[in-house]
Amino acid sequence: MTTPNPSSETTVPHPSEGLITLTHVIYALHAFSAITGLLSSALILTAFLTGWPSIIAVVLNYAKRAEVRGTWLDSHFGWQIRTFWYALAWLLAGGVAFFTLVGIPVALVVWILTGLWVLYRIARGWMTLSAEKPMPQQL
Repeated sequence: MTTPNPSSETTVPHPSEGLITLTHVIYALHAFSAITGLLSSALILTAFLTGWPSIIAVVLNYAKRAEVRGTWLDSHFGWQIRTFWYALAWLLAGGVAFFTLVGIPVALVVWILTGLWVLYRIARGWMTLSAEKPMPQQL
């Protein structure tokens, strides 16, 4: 009778190269949308949330999430999805503030800071993915 190796029971399966490449593509789609906002008259935040590349990226996140479940890529998919939905929530919060005269400057600050936060999350996530490490479990 053999005893099970405890380390083999706690190992996380390594994702396929195709899924790793897909995750890089998803980060690239998000980055393309955000940088479009940075280089145009649009805000980073609105370009990130309304640009087709980001929308396609989030759809891919949801479509392929089951395939990465249980691997370290799962944390990246969660990171990307949370980035999108939290950015949308802050866009809406700024929109509510925008409809008051006093809130216009507040809305602009919220939108600009959220855009910078989006850029940070894309950069941090992509660098962590390049190192083949999972994202920390936080916002």
